[in-house]
Amino acid sequence: MSQADSIHTLSLKGIRDGVQSGAFSVMEATDAYLDRIERFNPELNAYITVTRESARAQAVAVDNRIRKGELSGPLAGVPYSLKDLFCSEGVLTTCASNMLRNFVSPYDAHVAEKLKAAGGVLLGKNNMDEFAMGSSNETSAFGNVRNPWDTSKVPGGSSGGGAASIAARLAPMTLGTDTGGSIRQPASFCNITGIKPTYGRISRFGMIAFASSLDQCGPMAPSAEDCAITLNVIAGLDSRDSTSVDLPVPDYTASLNGSIEGLKIGLPKEFFAEGLAPQVGDVIDRAIKEFQAKGAIIKEVSLPNSHLAVPVYYVVAPAECSSNLSRFDGVRFGHRCADPKDLTDLYERSRWEGFGAEVKRRIMIGTYALSAGYYDAYYLKAQQVRRLIKQDFETAFAEVDVIMGPSCPTTAFGLGAKKDDPIAMYLEDLYTIPVSLAGLPGMTFPIGFAADGLPVGIQLVGNYFEEARMLNIAHQYQSWTDWHTRLPAKFA
Repeated sequence: MSQADSIHTLSLKGIRDGVQSGAFSVMEATDAYLDRIERFNPELNAYITVTRESARAQAVAVDNRIRKGELSGPLAGVPYSLKDLFCSEGVLTTCASNMLRNFVSPYDAHVAEKLKAAGGVLLGKNNMDEFAMGSSNETSAFGNVRNPWDTSKVPGGSSGGGAASIAARLAPMTLGTDTGGSIRQPASFCNITGIKPTYGRISRFGMIAFASSLDQCGPMAPSAEDCAITLNVIAGLDSRDSTSVDLPVPDYTASLNGSIEGLKIGLPKEFFAEGLAPQVGDVIDRAIKEFQAKGAIIKEVSLPNSHLAVPVYYVVAPAECSSNLSRFDGVRFGHRCADPKDLTDLYERSRWEGFGAEVKRRIMIGTYALSAGYYDAYYLKAQQVRRLIKQDFETAFAEVDVIMGPSCPTTAFGLGAKKDDPIAMYLEDLYTIPVSLAGLPGMTFPIGFAADGLPVGIQLVGNYFEEARMLNIAHQYQSWTDWHTRLPAKFA
């Protein structure tokens, strides 16, 4: 095996160290991933746009800066991809929608700026559910993404393209977004690590909005260490985002090797009840016993209002989506219909042609929930219950350090299996939505494979701004297991 053939097996740190030491160039690393994208993306459909020419130009520039001693950061020379809702200057940014099929962003999102300044090389933009609305990556106007572990299965959503690209090593790291589980659920389905930080930890500037009180950017990569390295670069205050939190950013890699002995882990009894597939529960039980054997203390906790999280979410998120997506009207932004008869026809046909079925469904639900006479009954009531869900977590965290449980009730399901049943699809996010409603940090990391041969991830929830502790716990698990290093045979 040549050196170029094995670059995709390296960690972020391995790629960065290889580039810095001269073992290989940034161009060689970039070409290794571009070649894998060219070879495997036609089958997986994980990328909407591949920025081959600009990536190679960036690689030359970064190589020159490294040789001159001008660049030596943790991501210097490391290729990466972005979910296709992060604005990228001069690059198509479609949100996987016909509404933005031809939109070339004139500026970079905050996180894109950060990665570029750190010396990263953008490989392209990942496929996703349209406007981040979906749990299977089947609502994309550019076609569904396939799961590398079984191409007849979904990769999860909405960050399914990013998850598939990491699982097949078509990128060593990507940024996704999580509104109700869109990093954590696909991470579980695809055997990768993904973290949704505390709401406000990372700027949303330049991240095309779905539900503004829930959306949060986060890294997806093979390991917790990779995610920690990325968080060090992208976390922190941004004055352009009013929800960005002004708190010091710790070195997320500094505490990775800390002991977990004496760690108090809470298991929500509601997450281990009816609805969890036995084959998933078996893998999670085994992982929990491993933590116990390493000195962690296991305690049952209760999140009594968690069963209300899905209905609350599907009032709050569509209401915010209805408001955010009103800007796409054929006048100010997005697709414009041909030959409109009048202004009303322009609005109606532009939005009808531009948006897909799931986006239309959520806009209509949200508009209804916000309409006169229904606001108090639906939206206001949902926000009140949201507060109760948050209080449940506060009560639990008075007793334990972290909360652990399933990310998803099942392993990856078949393409088309739930596409025509919105309620069944919505219930895929049963365990991730409560965390999003509370604004807490949550992450998923691989813990093995179920009886059907498909990956299972475990969800870890921390208290506000305790991402470092969560990454430490996941890293410790990954130091004594190798699940996160396993690749689908076809893409090894």
